[in-house]
Order: sequence, then structure tokens, then C-alpha cells
Amino acid sequence: MNQLLLIFLGGGLGSLTRFFLGKMIQERTGADFPLGTLTVNVAASLVLGFFIGLVEAKNLTNPAFRALVAVGFCGGFSTFSTFANDNVLLLLDQRPLAALLNMLLNVTGCIAATFGGLWLGKTV
Repeated sequence: MNQLLLIFLGGGLGSLTRFFLGKMIQERTGADFPLGTLTVNVAASLVLGFFIGLVEAKNLTNPAFRALVAVGFCGGFSTFSTFANDNVLLLLDQRPLAALLNMLLNVTGCIAATFGGLWLGKTV
């Protein structure tokens, strides 16, 4: 039960972070491209990579800590469904190149951020 509560709390914090950061990025850039979603997905990947790297480097095996950060916070922070919806909207708006660019940036950016986070976590 403790683990479920930690996932719930982490997920709520991650979702709020996603909402406010994504909205702020989108409003400040005024872009006609889903930069807010891209930013939160890359940031969540960086955080998850950092956490996993830190856990490995420091031998932190506490399942409660993993439930709170990796499953809860990072799960709530990243948003694959919004990424998918953004691409559908771009395609429906007859902007296939923008959709393709969004897909490429999200996938490559998230993988690169995860690798970068792993490296940072292991070197801290």
C-alpha cells in the first residue's frame, strides 16, 4: 500500500509539472508546433535517465524511492498520449512534415536525454 501511495503522489507531482511546464513553454514561444510536449518529454527522459544512473552508481535499491521517482513522477511527467495526439492534429491539419519532425525530435531527443541523464547520474 505504501508503494501505491508513493506512485500516486509522484504521478500527481509529475502531472502538475508537465502541465505547467508544457503550458509555459507553449505560451512563451507562441509556436504553431508542440514545443511544450517535446520539452516535457525530453525533460522527463533526462530525469529518468539521471535517476537510473544515480541508483546504479550509488547502489540505491529502495523500491519506495523508485516507485516515487521513476514510476510515479517520471510516469506522470512524460506524455506519450499527448505526443500521439499532437501528431494526429498535425496530420489532420495537413502538415505531415511537421508531424514527422515532431516524431523524430521526440524519439531522438528522448533517447539522447536518457543517455545524458544516465551519464550525469553516474558521474554525480
